[in-house]
Amino acid sequence: MSEIILGIESSCDDTSSAVIVDGEIRSNVIAGQDVHRKYGGVVPELASRAHQQNIVPVVDMAIREAGISKRDVSAVGFTRGPGLMGSLLVGTSFSKGFALSMGIPLIEVNHLQAHILVHFIKEPGSDSGTPEFPFLCLLVSGGHTQLVMVKEHLVMEILGQTIDDAAGEAFDKCAKIMGLPYPGGPWIDKYAGKGDCNSFTFSRPLVGKLDYSFSGLKTSFLYFIRDNEKKEPGFIKSNLNDLCASLQYTIVEILMHKLLIASGQTGIKQVAIAGGVAANSSLRRALKVYGEKYNWRVFLPKPVYTTDNAAMIAINAYYKYIKKDFALQSVVPEARFSF
Repeated sequence: MSEIILGIESSCDDTSSAVIVDGEIRSNVIAGQDVHRKYGGVVPELASRAHQQNIVPVVDMAIREAGISKRDVSAVGFTRGPGLMGSLLVGTSFSKGFALSMGIPLIEVNHLQAHILVHFIKEPGSDSGTPEFPFLCLLVSGGHTQLVMVKEHLVMEILGQTIDDAAGEAFDKCAKIMGLPYPGGPWIDKYAGKGDCNSFTFSRPLVGKLDYSFSGLKTSFLYFIRDNEKKEPGFIKSNLNDLCASLQYTIVEILMHKLLIASGQTGIKQVAIAGGVAANSSLRRALKVYGEKYNWRVFLPKPVYTTDNAAMIAINAYYKYIKKDFALQSVVPEARFSF
């Protein structure tokens, strides 16, 4: 009998539901929220309201696209955290009600671990291969930057992480400084493709071991733009491509430098990336280049699995279902939720 997992993701501003059958993806529906663009960032109260409007139709569509009925679902997995509390409450409440009404297990999922496990999602007719344990994963998103050693599907160890801002946050805030729309990361990536990454030099943090820091880079970029705009009004507009290319190059090199150190210290040559910034074209190219140079076996997630989505929640829940790692109905969401 097939194991059919319904996944629910509502940690930030995307409402998503997915169905995975025996580890194979059958549907992955995502409803975004454009309302936040005019505010230059996610407004928590607006996000939670939109989740309330979206979650029922999104789940219904995911079940329909999977070609199943709700009575076929073996268990429901949901994002417990980390994330915005109001958004998490919507997904948690819906999942608890669904599981209770159908008499099936409820499975809590760590959003960050789920990002990493996208590398184990099977797709019909595809055999792209999966990482062997242990492997290193650079998890990079708007809210988190972590170097993780993955020992088993559900056993992970953080080797290093940001001590302040995340890489995705640096992208978005620097984009805002240049007047680019939110979210800024994809816009920087777009303009960087037309620029010279050696045009400008920006500061790189000096933090120990395998940790990251991006607040200094963000601040130095702000002062650099401010000073040059004073000397040359219109500096941003006339140098936008080169600014984006140089900034992106700096962030990617910071990320890759620590990943290289981690590989050297652990001896692990199976290397993956995950999270929203894993869609960045420069980071993906850099991982391939490093892979060829240092004899790594690299794993790049499909872009659709880099941003927040329920497929990653469902695959994480699938492995927890196999181990019968179920949650109680008393479970509550956690805005700050570590490994």
